[in-house]
Amino acid sequence: MGSISKNRKTALSKYDNEKSFSLTEAASIVKKITNSKFDASVDIAVRLGVDPKKSNQMVRGTVSLPHGTGRTVRVLVLCTPDKEAEAKAAGADHVGLNDYIEKIKGGWTDVDVIITTPNVMGQVGALGRILGPRGLMPNPKTGTVTMDVGKAVTEKKAGNIDFKVDKTGIIHASIGRVSFEVEKLAENAQELITSIVKLKPSSAKGTYVKSVSMSSTMSPGVHVEPRTVN
Repeated sequence: MGSISKNRKTALSKYDNEKSFSLTEAASIVKKITNSKFDASVDIAVRLGVDPKKSNQMVRGTVSLPHGTGRTVRVLVLCTPDKEAEAKAAGADHVGLNDYIEKIKGGWTDVDVIITTPNVMGQVGALGRILGPRGLMPNPKTGTVTMDVGKAVTEKKAGNIDFKVDKTGIIHASIGRVSFEVEKLAENAQELITSIVKLKPSSAKGTYVKSVSMSSTMSPGVHVEPRTVN
């Protein structure tokens, strides 16, 4: 345990964790304070002034990050045979229907995104208990229930990410890797925040973006000054 806390102390000494920074400064600090041997993911947490228990204050959507996420997105398309060729041509990793539904029932969820067509949503809906908690349930709002499966696969592979506010009012999303240039991380973060701001529910009162923090898998969070992003 010692080395982790020592690393954390060293990391904290490199910046003032009481202070808030611009997105560019925050990205630069996160890069400096991450000393992991692998290319850690850079994440952003946006705390919103909404009540997620109210359905009219649910904030969820999709955003295309200008510089992608830096990770390989494994895509499964559940569709009828007439759509299989289109899905495969677009680069889907797994394509099929009944075999995969059986595999998922058996506990297999080795993918990052599942795309399906409306006509098989009845069968896919029955997998809610398994897919829901893992954030894999296809949804028309995130573009994963569509007849245009080729386009959906291309978008998800290119760094199109889904986000939704959790029970505590926070949106967590990955916006790249520590190896990304500072400007690219900041631009990805700004794109995500702009999308969240556009989705502000009319029923949400008071400050909408309450706080923003950026961190890597291996670093403490760095506060971002909300005024610089609103």
